[in-house]
Amino acid sequence: MGGLFSALSSFWSWIVHIFDPLCGPVGIFTWLGQSTILACGDTGWGDEIALGLQVTISVAIVTLPIGLAIGFLVALGQQSEEKPLRLAAGIYTTIFRGLPELLTLFIIYYGMQMLIQSLLTFVGYDGPPIEINAFLAGVIALSVVFSAYCSEVLLSAFRAIPKGQYEAGDALGLHRGRTLRLIVLPQLVRIALPGLTNLWMVLLKDTSYVSIISLADILRQTSVAVRVTKEPFFFYGLACCLYLVLAILSSFLLVYVERWAKRSEIRR
Repeated sequence: MGGLFSALSSFWSWIVHIFDPLCGPVGIFTWLGQSTILACGDTGWGDEIALGLQVTISVAIVTLPIGLAIGFLVALGQQSEEKPLRLAAGIYTTIFRGLPELLTLFIIYYGMQMLIQSLLTFVGYDGPPIEINAFLAGVIALSVVFSAYCSEVLLSAFRAIPKGQYEAGDALGLHRGRTLRLIVLPQLVRIALPGLTNLWMVLLKDTSYVSIISLADILRQTSVAVRVTKEPFFFYGLACCLYLVLAILSSFLLVYVERWAKRSEIRR
């Protein structure tokens, strides 16, 4: 089993290297950064910046589905007929929309370590201190913040769907779950997509917070390069360019997603 995981890890590393836009075989730094401060390898900072880009993209992509799933459940809770569910969902969104993202990250990163350590000590654990993986902590923190805002967008979309849609599903003899999946969700996606698009752009920028807990994202790697090379304008300018490129590429991709979501609308 260990050999299988090692082989899969090596294969994934090879795939990442092949498609690396900065230090891959056809990467920008590979061809244009040779003999410069951005050269890939031991002579430049190209590899470090490329790793930071991969970490930033990974954090955002992993956070998105988790945040969407939690946000959808919270939105369902907010419009539930059960008062305790509505109250719990309201408290959740109030807390995580009210707290600064950085404070949420600190609470999860350091607080989870203390909580887990206290629980293990309570049950008799006497081993080395427990440390939470920085990537995991960053994903959890960004997911709960993203889900709090996402739930409000989805709740507004739910309320924009006429109650007659649910009644139509009942009239057709559909279970409420099938009504939600076949009738409500397609409309929900179209209505909520503009708001979710904005939240994705915010999420891309919020990934920079994980640099505070020493996760090697774009901002962390460029900050290290600045301290070593004393070239703040160059490397922070490069970080700006990378974030802008991610935002532009996301915009193009989201245009196609929006077209796909509206493919069934009648053209007038």
